[in-house]
Amino acid sequence: QVMLIALGIGPGESDLITVRGAKLLAEADKVFVPGRIARDIVAPFADAEMLDFPMTDDYEKVRAAMERNCAAIAPAARSGTAVLGILGDPGFYSTFGRLCDVMRHNYPDIEFKVEPGISSITAFASRLNLSVNSGLLVTDGSEQRCLVHLKVRAPRDMMNDLRSQGYNEFHLVERMHMNGERVYREDDMPETCDYMSVLFARRA
Repeated sequence: QVMLIALGIGPGESDLITVRGAKLLAEADKVFVPGRIARDIVAPFADAEMLDFPMTDDYEKVRAAMERNCAAIAPAARSGTAVLGILGDPGFYSTFGRLCDVMRHNYPDIEFKVEPGISSITAFASRLNLSVNSGLLVTDGSEQRCLVHLKVRAPRDMMNDLRSQGYNEFHLVERMHMNGERVYREDDMPETCDYMSVLFARRA
């Protein structure tokens, strides 16, 4: 199977990699990481090749780096399973999205999926012995365009209310990683759902 897996490798310590993550690293045909910190984290499970993910706002430099990274990953992904270890979780404030855009364009035959990792967004509370039980704003200083709503019970009503606030993209995961998991988009958003549900909304 032609496959690239973006794997969240957690906030820092190797033993905070998930059980599934450790298995994927050990069984991968090739492992890539974005630098020395990530290489050290995955070291107990796999030898990894370091790629260049520049920390810059220069679009041209970032794009060129993504082109090089995709060119390095593609042969491994085409011949087996390539794993890209990403600090924290690949879905949150990582450059994996930019790499995906280039991969889709340059190598459309390569499928990819994301496996979650422990994110600093949640790990900080454990480190500080805090309990967060109210609405929470997470930001990197950029414009606030996304909203995550937990414990949704009436997602269609909530979607309609959020649309009036300028949100125009909606996704719902019900019973995530549990028996009966279902994923919904705007056009099939249910009226009611299980308490264990998460609604994601974004505005352009």
